[in-house]
Amino acid sequence: MNHYPDKSLAESAAAFEKAAARPPTTHYVLRLFVAGTTRNSVCAITNLKRICEQHLANRYQLEIIDIYQQPELAREAQLTAVPTLIKQLPLPIRRIIGDLSSEEHVLAGLNLLKRAL
Repeated sequence: MNHYPDKSLAESAAAFEKAAARPPTTHYVLRLFVAGTTRNSVCAITNLKRICEQHLANRYQLEIIDIYQQPELAREAQLTAVPTLIKQLPLPIRRIIGDLSSEEHVLAGLNLLKRAL
């Protein structure tokens, strides 16, 4: 027996219940610190954009910061090396250092790597 007298109301309720059953979409806030246009910096930017588009399409915000242009941001972040990726959200904050060429390493740092049980 249908509890909703109006079919469109029943369809709306079903759509709502289906949407509510889905896990929430996590949005990522990332900051990539680079040093100008060095080979490692360009490689890190290219690798990160590819990984984000493959695994986080429409679910991330990426800020690329050149430490030569904005040294105060590098000081605030207390960087020890560049390129450095800082995952600000979702928590916990994580840092990944290097050219981000190891997709597995980046995915693990972003907590996107599916672990075998």
